[in-house]
Amino acid sequence: MDRTLVILKPDCICRGLAGEIISIFEKKGLKIVGMKMIKLNGTILDEFYAHHKGKKFFEDLKAFMSSTPVIAIVLEGKNVVNVVRKMCGVTIGREAEPGTIRGDYSMSLRNNIVHASDSEKNAEREIAFFFKDSEIYEYDTGLPIYCEEELEEEEKKEIKGKPRKLPEKED
Repeated sequence: MDRTLVILKPDCICRGLAGEIISIFEKKGLKIVGMKMIKLNGTILDEFYAHHKGKKFFEDLKAFMSSTPVIAIVLEGKNVVNVVRKMCGVTIGREAEPGTIRGDYSMSLRNNIVHASDSEKNAEREIAFFFKDSEIYEYDTGLPIYCEEELEEEEKKEIKGKPRKLPEKED
């Protein structure tokens, strides 16, 4: 199954929207396989946002993202990167369609509630940046989110690496 990274930004945390936003992803049928609250600092942000270094907004972005803890989430599902990007809406909240997270909860460019990976390649990089393998969990929800044909397609796909599982407890 595909995975992506979502970060609930400081404005989401300060406005008390974390539970509501997480619920939106869960109601869609996406599975949370990793989640933690973290305090980002300048060193972490310099590396994570290295592609923005030197741009006019970079220092303001760092100040914003380090203003409060954030919640990093790994979501799993079919075509999850594209699904989550559509759910979030365009980057500028006031331009996002109603019914999207940013369209319903944001008016801003920077204060736009969530960060979401923009490609499968970046999702892999971003997940590895924030999560150790031992912090990502494989489990069965027991719920029929996909039809049998979709699951058969998934089995045929080349699986990158081994599924991540909790280590067995020793007695």
